[in-house]
Amino acid sequence: MLFTSFLILALTGLPLKYAAKAWAVKLSALLGGFSTMMTIHKIAAAVMIIAAVYHLGYLVFCKFVAKESSKAMIPTMKDVTDLLDHMAFCLGMTKQKAKFDRYSYKEKFDYWAVFWGIAIMVGSGLILWFPHISARFVSRTFIDCAQIAHSDEAMLAIMAIFVWHFYNAHFSPMVFPMNKVWLDGKFSQEEMEEFHPLELRHGAP
Repeated sequence: MLFTSFLILALTGLPLKYAAKAWAVKLSALLGGFSTMMTIHKIAAAVMIIAAVYHLGYLVFCKFVAKESSKAMIPTMKDVTDLLDHMAFCLGMTKQKAKFDRYSYKEKFDYWAVFWGIAIMVGSGLILWFPHISARFVSRTFIDCAQIAHSDEAMLAIMAIFVWHFYNAHFSPMVFPMNKVWLDGKFSQEEMEEFHPLELRHGAP
């Protein structure tokens, strides 16, 4: 749901940001015109909100009902040292690779970036979706700031996905053409030794 809704939001949102560009006009027409494109955009936004609420509900359920919550995704000082060690390795300053546990700093960044991104996009998006209601509670300047925040955060998210995430999950020589763990949730022994050696050492299932 998150994957599909994000792609649709990007596809329908970019022509709005660059509405004066020829390619945006053509893409808008291809998607059925401005009104239809906005409807598609709002439906995709609703799907993303549902996905986010579902995930938050799942976390609350695991924490307070199932009592099975994990702290593995919480950033720690080790992530800072892992980042520095990884940078040193990439720059040729050391031959020792950073050793990651269950989740690396890159995976944690991806995860938490979605949280702050959705918070900004949903908050600003709802203001723009219902401008007449928003105008009762906030100033025009606030609404204009919401539009800028929505537009710029969207561009940041698109760049993060298509540059940072796509390289790590698809184009890196170690995983090309893609890391298949998202399909079956499984790593091979060799992949665990490469990407999560500390988790392997701890006795991963």
